[in-house]
Amino acid sequence: MGYIEDLRKIVGNQPLILVGVAVAVMNASGEILLQKRMDGVWGVPGGFIELGESTEEAGRREVLEETGIEVGKLDLVGVFSGKKNFVKLPNGDEFYPVTIAYITKEIKGGILNADGKETTEVKFFKVNKLPDRLNPLIRNLIIQYSLS
Repeated sequence: MGYIEDLRKIVGNQPLILVGVAVAVMNASGEILLQKRMDGVWGVPGGFIELGESTEEAGRREVLEETGIEVGKLDLVGVFSGKKNFVKLPNGDEFYPVTIAYITKEIKGGILNADGKETTEVKFFKVNKLPDRLNPLIRNLIIQYSLS
């Protein structure tokens, strides 16, 4: 069981502040790696950090777990937080995420493959031909930071 699950046993559904990462992986052709989550919405790999883990370690771990790709150096894009990011899950859990966003162009290896647990499909997209069901926050970040 992970840190968040253990914490939820103590605090129940009360709002928490949770720190996570999002990683934009760019290939040599300037395409961005997106993953289709179980809800059918596309986004970038990412997730919450575990106890004792750096945000960079969490980013690399999440990319590998969710997409099968091993990445190297991560460059900071920005930190995103605040009321507008509040999440209430169907089970009643509430949280305010603090998301540290990175970009990397350093793909070290691995085989592109959806994990089947959180991700149903993984694919590189041209930044001007993104899928329709893309997380709006991710679409705005791609446009704002011109990740091409």
